[in-house]
Amino acid sequence: MSRLDSVGTHSVQCSVADPLQPTTQPAVVLDRVSKTFAGALDRPLVLDEISLTVAAGEFVCLVGASGCGKSTLLNLIAGLELPTRGTISRPAGKAALLFQDAALLPWLTAGQNVELALRLRGVKRRDRRAEADRLLKLVHLDGLHRARVHELSGGMRQRVALARALAQETRILLMDEPFAALDAITRDVLHDELIRIWRTTGLSVVFVTHNVREAVRLGQRVELMASRPGHLVGHWNVEISGDRRIESPAVAALAVEITEELRKEIRRHAGDPR
Repeated sequence: MSRLDSVGTHSVQCSVADPLQPTTQPAVVLDRVSKTFAGALDRPLVLDEISLTVAAGEFVCLVGASGCGKSTLLNLIAGLELPTRGTISRPAGKAALLFQDAALLPWLTAGQNVELALRLRGVKRRDRRAEADRLLKLVHLDGLHRARVHELSGGMRQRVALARALAQETRILLMDEPFAALDAITRDVLHDELIRIWRTTGLSVVFVTHNVREAVRLGQRVELMASRPGHLVGHWNVEISGDRRIESPAVAALAVEITEELRKEIRRHAGDPR
């Protein structure tokens, strides 16, 4: 494992593809990406030489202990941060980022929150209402264009945030623990909704979660990150036939296997030899 003693070169490349056309190009490619933060004591590594490819239309889940750099990795993919070393390319175009907090503007209605993304994208005013309504219908909130944010449940707010992300005309959806604050039933319903929307749109999804079962429930592939510095230590292709449920025996079995590896990494980091 390498240590970076000085700031290296970085490169972020983005060639925008037509979001309506299928592509055989990968959606995201990270090549030996490392990250330090300027001003940090002794410039410790946050991420160390991460290489990861997300195929077009693929659903990838990232799991790992708190502080391993999962959110930093999403910020790098989104272009909100630059890598210290290594390259990130997004052949599928720009990415939309969805957080745990829906971050809706409370003085706007549900539909107006979606329309704001459309306006920033350059959609003409006369077309925004119809497109916002289409996206709200896609997330099963049709008829709620005029609903105020305070009138919506937590799950409904996340649906509006998802519609707003889709309004950015992206082919890559980055999700940073978007369901962590929701109750179990609402979270399970939104799992179904997310899978439906993913299948409908063909988006590439990178989903960060602490919940290993959630990762197995949703992802086609699960990537495990270790801590300090953050780096990838294992991956699993999720080959479970039929519809998956959080309580399914096959989901539980794979989650146990991944969780055991996660525990090993946590113990190794803590200096526990077991």
